[in-house]
Amino acid sequence: MTEPAVFRKTLEKTEAWLEAVARRMGSADAERGYRALRSVLHALRDRLPVDEAAQLGAQMPMLVRGIYYEGWKPADTPEKWRDGQALMDRIAADMPDLDPTQRERAAQAVFAVLDEFIGSGETEDVRQAMPEEVRELWQQAA
Repeated sequence: MTEPAVFRKTLEKTEAWLEAVARRMGSADAERGYRALRSVLHALRDRLPVDEAAQLGAQMPMLVRGIYYEGWKPADTPEKWRDGQALMDRIAADMPDLDPTQRERAAQAVFAVLDEFIGSGETEDVRQAMPEEVRELWQQAA
C-alpha cells in the first residue's frame, strides 16, 4: 500500500521546519530542532488568546499543527506571563540541557522559521500579543 501524497507532503514540510530550526540553532540534529520547535510553539500557543492561537495553528503544515496542538487545554489559556524570562523558563523546563544563550537561540530560531515559512505579515499579530521582551527577541531573529 502506498501512502497518500498528503502525508508525504506534510512530512517533507515538517522536515524542512525541523532542519531550519536546528540549523539556526547551529546544529544538524533534527531531534534538537523538534524539541525546540515544540517547546517554543507550546509557549506561544499558551500565551495567545484562543482565537489567535487557532489562527496561528491554521497556518502550519498538518504535522507541525499536530505538534502545536498536542496537549493543549484552551480553557487554561491565555497564560499571563509578562516578560521574556517566562518564555526562557518554559524552554528550560522542556530542554534542561540548554544554557541561557542556547535557550535564547532556540526561541529566535523558531521565530525566524515562523516568519520564513508562514510569513512575517501573518505572524505580526502573534508578535504583538507577546510581552515587549519577547517582541524584541523576535525582532532580533529577523
